[in-house]
Amino acid sequence: MKKTERIRLQMLKLAAAVAVMLSVGAAAGAQTPADWEKMDGDVIVYMGNDLGRNGYYEQKPVAELMGRMAETIGPECVIAAGDVHHFEGVRSVQDPLWMTNYELIYSHPELMLDWFPVLGNHEYRGNTQAVLDYSKVSRRWEMPARYYTKVISEDGVSLRIVFIDTTPLISKYRQETDKYPDAAAQDNAAQLAWLDSTLKNAREDWVVVVGHHPIYAQTSKDDVERQDMQRQLLPILHKYGNVDIYACGHIHNFQHIRMPGDSIDYVVNTSGSLARKVEPTEGTVFCSGTEGFSVFSATKKQLRMFLVDKTGKAVHTVTKTNP
Repeated sequence: MKKTERIRLQMLKLAAAVAVMLSVGAAAGAQTPADWEKMDGDVIVYMGNDLGRNGYYEQKPVAELMGRMAETIGPECVIAAGDVHHFEGVRSVQDPLWMTNYELIYSHPELMLDWFPVLGNHEYRGNTQAVLDYSKVSRRWEMPARYYTKVISEDGVSLRIVFIDTTPLISKYRQETDKYPDAAAQDNAAQLAWLDSTLKNAREDWVVVVGHHPIYAQTSKDDVERQDMQRQLLPILHKYGNVDIYACGHIHNFQHIRMPGDSIDYVVNTSGSLARKVEPTEGTVFCSGTEGFSVFSATKKQLRMFLVDKTGKAVHTVTKTNP
C-alpha cells in the first residue's frame, strides 16, 4: 500500500474516532426523562423567545426537545417572550411566517397548549395588530392585549405572570418611526399605571414579570435600552416587594443577574434558535451562550426557573423560597 493511501486511511479512522467521541460526549451531556422529573412542581410553565428562524439553526431541534420534555413534566402553557418572528415581523394573520416560524415548528402534540406572547422589537417592525389578531386564528395563541396578566393556579399554588410591552418604553424605538411605526403610538403612562395597579393587587404565591427587553444584561446593544427600562420599570417593580423574577429575552443567551440590595432576580432567557456569546457583567450569577429555553416550576414554598440548553440539560437554576 502506498504511503499516501496509508495516511489517508489513518486520517479517516481518526476522523471516525473523533466523531464517535463527540457523539458519546453529546449523549452523556443530554438529560433523560428521569432528570426532567426533578423539575416537577404544582405549576409548570415553559418560556421561549427569539424563536423565528423558519426552523433553521437550532430552532427545530429545540422545539422537538420542548415537546419531548413536555411528555414528562406536563407544562400548563408556554410564555412566548417576543421575537417569535424575525426579521420584519408579520404583515397579516395570513403571513406564511406563521407557518414556517411557529405552527409547523412547534408541532409536537404536547405543545398544543396555550401560548401567551409579548411583542418583541422584531414584531414592531411589522404589523403588531396582526400579532394580536392571530388569537382569532390559532386556538393556542392567546394574546388579549399588548400588556396583560395571567394567573395559573394548581393544587393551591398560584403563579401570576405579568406580561408587558417593552419596545415602546425604549426611546430609540419610538424615535425610529420608519422601522418601528407602532412604537411611538403607544401610551407608556397608561401601561405603567396598569402595571402599578396590577402589582399592587397581586396576592399570589409568586409573581413573575415578563417583557422582551432586559433591565440588566451584558450586551453590545445600545445602553439606552437598559437605561430606559431601569428608569421606568424599577420604581414600580420594587414598590410592593412582591416581584420574584423579571424574565426577558432579546440578548440571545442565558443570563442570571442579582444586583446588590435587590430582591428581584433578573433572568435573560436564551434564543430558541440562534444564540450569541456572552461574558459576565455586574451582578452576573450565571451566563451561557447556548440555545435553549426555560422552565418555571412552582410549589407553595419554592419557585424555580430552570435554564435548559439544547441537549435538555438544566445548566442553571434560579431559586426563590417562601418562608
